[in-house]
Amino acid sequence: MKRIETRTLYKEYKKFADQKVTLCGWARTIRDSKNIAFLELNDGAFKSVQVVLEKDKLNNYEEVVKQNVGASFKVEGKLVLTPNAQQPFEINADSVEVLGESSADYPLQKKRHTVEFLRTIPTIRPRGNLFNAVFRIRSVAAYAIHKFFNERGFVYVHTPIITSSDCEGAGDMFQVTTLDVEKVAKEGKVDFKDDFFGKKVSLTVSGQINEEPITHAFGKTYTFGPTFRAENSNTTRHAAEFWMMEPEICFCDLDELMDNEEEMVKYVIRYVMDECHDEIEFLNKFVDTGLVDRLTNVVESEFVRLDYTKAIEMLLKVKDRFVFPVEWGVDLQSEHERYLTEEVYKKPVFLTNYPKDIKAFYMRLNDDGKTVAAVDLLVPGVGELIGGSQREERLEKLLARIHELGLKEEDYSWYIDTRRYGTNVHSGYGLGFERLVMYLTGVQNIRDVQLFPRTVGSIQG
Repeated sequence: MKRIETRTLYKEYKKFADQKVTLCGWARTIRDSKNIAFLELNDGAFKSVQVVLEKDKLNNYEEVVKQNVGASFKVEGKLVLTPNAQQPFEINADSVEVLGESSADYPLQKKRHTVEFLRTIPTIRPRGNLFNAVFRIRSVAAYAIHKFFNERGFVYVHTPIITSSDCEGAGDMFQVTTLDVEKVAKEGKVDFKDDFFGKKVSLTVSGQINEEPITHAFGKTYTFGPTFRAENSNTTRHAAEFWMMEPEICFCDLDELMDNEEEMVKYVIRYVMDECHDEIEFLNKFVDTGLVDRLTNVVESEFVRLDYTKAIEMLLKVKDRFVFPVEWGVDLQSEHERYLTEEVYKKPVFLTNYPKDIKAFYMRLNDDGKTVAAVDLLVPGVGELIGGSQREERLEKLLARIHELGLKEEDYSWYIDTRRYGTNVHSGYGLGFERLVMYLTGVQNIRDVQLFPRTVGSIQG
């Protein structure tokens, strides 16, 4: 008999009433009352199925009920409707096969564990309700992103992970080398001509620089993959390895870019709320009681568009309430961003036209010579969710900015060529995917939306 998945049963359980079905899964709980027992079986769906075990019907009853939580089973039995119970049906078992035993020290027992403890068992924690919900939502959100851009004619491209250029100009990158580091340390010098690529290379901090030339062939592209930052930031929002989704659009100015960002964010939230209703309800009850209201507010709101200079003026009026100082020219901190989104506007805010000195070289210089056509999307509860800009399409302006920041023109020659061969107004943005998952789930620590988080001083798996 072919096994049926739990998700299918919950959708079509009335169709299977009084019929024999086959299920496979892992035990969440086993409760024995001598002649009858109840097995909570989970096959990866958010909801589990209750299996009723009767001693008189099962030859291996004693073997089954002595199994520990986490053991895997194959169950054959009749689906019985239970309209007056919490679950709409249960399985009355005719046969139960133990597929894989579980040791008595299985770490996910009935009691509730802290997230700090669960981080120590990354291979097991997705079996619990919290991380089952988080990683299901992560999967559905990733699919929704692909669906959104494919429906709008974007070409999905795969940009290199190993790079010889620094997209952000920040220098916080992980170096990639085949050189004997112990030998280099002993000799006190390094010659990159002897390295694998013949030059110094690193793990990418963004796919944008490599993506832009491809965009100038297709018009609309997006990349979605792992990126790396070697910042020594041991906070709840920073990880050394994370995923970025980065669209680039030709013939698109900053206003049109914000249109796309707003449409995309609303689309993904709607899709996740529709497809992960049970998971969202669980998280709303046990993790963040304001989650549903906050997500609904984003979907139903028109995002604010606010100039950076005006935002600074607003923040200066209440500067005494902030830990970090506020003045024109500073990069806003989370407390500033959340004040604007949660107290002033109570909805998402596009913050535009930042000072050029705190932004990357590729952002388009505004006519005032002091600011660039940059935009950050700030959302209630998190702060910055997306960062983007209109790109500098004017060759002479781009070269001047590269030289001003002390970057090497030859490192970006292939990127600069897009300004020589059919330059045009174009824009793009980067969405930190884990930040989005945190927003969708209400989970406050980036370590809890990654299966194997890589953070300062910590790596496992």
